[in-house]
Amino acid sequence: MPRLAVLLGIVAFAVALGACTHSPSKSVTTTTLAPTTTTRVPTTPTTTRATTTTSTVPVSLSTCLPSQLRLALAGSQGAAGTTELSFSLADSSAVSCTMYGYPGMLLLTAGGAPLPTVVTRGGGLAFENIAPTNVVLDPGGAAYFNLGYNDVTQGTTSCSSALQVEITPPNDTSYAVVPVPQINACGGGALNVSPVFAGTNVPATSTTAPPSP
Repeated sequence: MPRLAVLLGIVAFAVALGACTHSPSKSVTTTTLAPTTTTRVPTTPTTTRATTTTSTVPVSLSTCLPSQLRLALAGSQGAAGTTELSFSLADSSAVSCTMYGYPGMLLLTAGGAPLPTVVTRGGGLAFENIAPTNVVLDPGGAAYFNLGYNDVTQGTTSCSSALQVEITPPNDTSYAVVPVPQINACGGGALNVSPVFAGTNVPATSTTAPPSP
C-alpha cells in the first residue's frame, strides 16, 4: 500500500506540472491581438482634415445684375460725323459683384419700341477698341463702357433715331432702360461698343470717358 500511494503521488505531480507548462502559451496568443486593433485608429483624423480644408475655399463673386446696378449716361461728345457716349454702371446694392466683357445694346423709341440696331464689339477708334478686363464692383463703385456711332447718312442705309437705350450687363440676360439725348445712329442703327472697364483704369483717353477718381 505505501508503494501504491507513492506511485499515485508521482502521477498527480506530473499532471500538475504539465498543466503549468501549457498555460503560458495561451497568454502569448492573447497579447499579440491587441496591437493589430490599435494600428487602424489613425484613419479617422485624416478624413476630418480633408473636410476642414475644403470648407476654407473662398466663395467667388456673382455676376452684377441690372437690379443691383444704377445705369446712366456719363458723358458725350461729337466730331466729324461721329458721336461718342460713355455710360456708367454703379453698384447700388450692399454686396460686391463682378463683370467681364461687352454689354448688350438695343435702341428704343421714346415709347419703348425697338429700333433697328447692329452692335459691333470694339471698333477702329481707341475709344472703342479696349481689351476686356475683369471688373469687380464694391458697393458704391462704378464701371464704364463707351459707345460710338456715325450720325451721317451714307448711301441708302437708314438711321435709327432713339431716345432710350436698352442695356444688358455682360454675361446677363436681363436689362435696364436708360433715357438718352437723341441718338441718330446711321448705317441701320450701327453701334460700336467697348467692353466694361474700371473707372480707376481708363485706357481710352481724350474721350468722353470719366476721368479716374
